[in-house]
Amino acid sequence: MEKNDIILKLIDGTFGVCRLNPADEIPHWAKNDKFYSISKTGEELSIVCAQEDISEGVTSELGWKILKIEGVLDFSLIGIIAKISSILADSGISIFVVSTFNTDYILIKEENISKAISVLREVKYTVK
Repeated sequence: MEKNDIILKLIDGTFGVCRLNPADEIPHWAKNDKFYSISKTGEELSIVCAQEDISEGVTSELGWKILKIEGVLDFSLIGIIAKISSILADSGISIFVVSTFNTDYILIKEENISKAISVLREVKYTVK
């Protein structure tokens, strides 16, 4: 198989995905790290942030590692996340994706990160 041009970088730290009520203010602890993502809908306030910053008692799913797709992805690019998620799904690894204007971040449970990196490298992704 030929080399894949996509480069993934493992971000330091362990992260949590939190659910708060939609009327809640964004808590100060959510913005303590160099990576956090905040989304709000009519049903929830959803926060991804450093696990150690999450206040006790907050509804959360802990133990996530993050692979960042390096570089700026053009909006016209098609199928990058679909391909990666299919590769990981075929290996029994579920993901949670956060997208920003520039790129995508793939959250993988801590217990699956080594396997995910190995699987991606087998199909010629570069993982730093």
